[in-house]
Amino acid sequence: MQDSPSSFVVSGNIVDVIGGHIVGGTVEVRDGRVYRVTPDDRRHDTFLMPGFVDAHIHVESSMLPPAEFARLAVVQGTVATVSDPHEIANVLGLAGVRYMIGSGRAAPFTFCFGAPSCVPATAFETAGATLDAAAVESLLRDDAIGYLSEVMNVPGVINGDADLLAKIAAAKRLGKPIDGHAPGLRGHDCEKYFATGITTDHECFTYEEAAEKLGHGVKILIREGSAARNFDALYRLLGEYPDRCMLCSDDKHPNDLEAGHINALAARAVGRGIDPMNVLRAACVNPVEHYRLRTGLLRTGDRADFIEVADLRTFRVMCTWIAGRLVAQDGQPLIDHVSSPIVNRFGAPPTRPDDFTVRATGGEWVQVIEVIDGQLVTRRSRQRVTLRDGRAIADPARDLLKIAVVNRYSPAPPAVGFIRGFGLKRGAIASSVAHDSHNVVAIAADDQSLCRAVNDIIAHRGGLSVVTGEGAAESLPLPIAGLMSDRDGRDVARRYAALDRLAKDLGSPLRAPFMSLSFMALLVIPELKMSDRGLFDGVNWRFVDVIE
Repeated sequence: MQDSPSSFVVSGNIVDVIGGHIVGGTVEVRDGRVYRVTPDDRRHDTFLMPGFVDAHIHVESSMLPPAEFARLAVVQGTVATVSDPHEIANVLGLAGVRYMIGSGRAAPFTFCFGAPSCVPATAFETAGATLDAAAVESLLRDDAIGYLSEVMNVPGVINGDADLLAKIAAAKRLGKPIDGHAPGLRGHDCEKYFATGITTDHECFTYEEAAEKLGHGVKILIREGSAARNFDALYRLLGEYPDRCMLCSDDKHPNDLEAGHINALAARAVGRGIDPMNVLRAACVNPVEHYRLRTGLLRTGDRADFIEVADLRTFRVMCTWIAGRLVAQDGQPLIDHVSSPIVNRFGAPPTRPDDFTVRATGGEWVQVIEVIDGQLVTRRSRQRVTLRDGRAIADPARDLLKIAVVNRYSPAPPAVGFIRGFGLKRGAIASSVAHDSHNVVAIAADDQSLCRAVNDIIAHRGGLSVVTGEGAAESLPLPIAGLMSDRDGRDVARRYAALDRLAKDLGSPLRAPFMSLSFMALLVIPELKMSDRGLFDGVNWRFVDVIE
């Protein structure tokens, strides 16, 4: 990083988001801070404005370590993220959180990391680590940790889980914000959940749900990521409650990040008729104020974090400055690639096709996970089983595929069930990015392909894999905790995009098959999901039988 950024002056139409006005002028930067803002009453061709902030993201979902994520993000005018490192924490515990902090410090970018509150997310799956109340409080006492990350165990909060409430109490005692995670929660339980001091929610998928939570004093983070896409349902809130909304992506695959970030959401909101100042309040200012980020807002004395855009409709980013350093220009990052060390935990042995057999003795029906494109929630259905020699098998003609979750940490039999919505006509896809415990999750049209895809992930000690039935499996290795690559971010984006195309060539109609796959093991999101220990009912919080 540049220790003493040079002084410079840049002119443009200066967007004062807090004051709500635009004036032509110049911004003078000295030693990384805004030294002076001078109006000149001229009309300029471009606009200078505060940089964008992603108010909730798991950087690991980009498959890039923080230093490399920053290289792609600054091109889109993003200068800061509020980042929950619970993905790597579920694999490596406290050491994983420290890894993310260290990598983030290698880039000219603001990463506000949280203390993961739910590691593991539930007691119904196998994770690589546990963070109890004492461990979480130790993180919260670190100045590098800005908040308590999303409290995903909703039943634990409502039913008074002592360890979870101790984590919330520690955050309140230390004056750090507490993030929520309460998909579909309404009524008395909603009121009880947020009465504990939880201040945000990024899981709303209907306008009515968000409005009810706003009534409890909650700030709503409007999410549009690679899989969960709630913008269309919630964007009106930006015009109605501009001081109480933020924008976030939650999970963003590398090719999607390369195409656009919070800038793209801002453009969509303005295109829907929302006043640009209200949009920018949510996209730039509210996260800085809520999480007390060190990020500047283009005021005299602020750190010089700002961007130059072509207009306030498309928000095409021309230049990005962080702490007075030019870090992106004309679509290119000006930050060097930093080599990232490899850390991991992977103990699963290879599997055999017979490991994925489902015996259908005594039942004619299977309980099936029904995928909803663009949502993390799933539905459930009952389908008549397709039998062969007493075994329940996948039936691609009915879009009835097998799903398996394999414990990546130690030898154990796979958990196997059935799923609809992925649409594969043949082959398999698999991933070690499987929220939140990050075991190996795979979906296939037959047991041979299922085994082959899982073993490809095991051989690479993490990654993504597509088995087409033609030649060797195609892979994207993710050697950093089975979640992230150590390669150049744009190369990772290209390789991921190629796997995405292969999955769609197999028949998947989903917008982001791998992102959707990664959430099929997320038990805290209803309605039906698959743990490495079996099929899980996320409404009634219990395991259920696959065969009925």
